[in-house]
Amino acid sequence: MTEIPPDPVHDPVHDPVHDPVHDPLHDPLPAPFHALFDFRLLEWRAGHARLQATAGPEHMNRAGVVHGGVVLALIDQAAAYAGLHCTVPGNARRGMTLSLATQFTAPVMGGAIVAEAEVIGSGASTFFTRVVVRDAAGTVVATGQGTHRWRRGSETAEGMPVAPQG
Repeated sequence: MTEIPPDPVHDPVHDPVHDPVHDPLHDPLPAPFHALFDFRLLEWRAGHARLQATAGPEHMNRAGVVHGGVVLALIDQAAAYAGLHCTVPGNARRGMTLSLATQFTAPVMGGAIVAEAEVIGSGASTFFTRVVVRDAAGTVVATGQGTHRWRRGSETAEGMPVAPQG
C-alpha cells in the first residue's frame, strides 16, 4: 500500500530560496489545469509517477461522491508524467493521450487520492501506461490503462529546451 504523505509546510515550487531547476519533481511547463483539482506531483522518475489530488465539496457529483471525471483526470495526468520524465534540467518532454481506459472500483468520498503510474511498454513514438488510484485509506478506487504519443522532439529522455515564459 502506498502511504499518502502529509501536506508540506510550504510549497517548494513557490519558495523563493528553492532551486526548481535542480528539483527532480520540478516540471518546467506550466499546467494551470492542475489547480482545479489541487494536483501535486509526489514522485517522478523515468517510467514512474505518483500524483495526488485533494477532492473537496466542489468536486462532488449529485450522488455525494467525487465525480469520476476528477479521478479520470488524475489517471490521465499521472500516466502522462510517467512517460514524460526528462533527464536534462530546464528541458521538457511533451506528449498527448491517444486512448485511456478506466475502471472505477470504489466511490471516493473526498480528501486525498493518489495515482501511481508506470510505463509498461513503448515504441519509437508511443508509450503505454498502467495506473492504480488509492484513497487516503489505501483502498483501490480506480485503475487505468493509457496509450500516449510523444510529441516531436520528446521521444528521448533528454527532451527539448523550454522557451521562456513571458
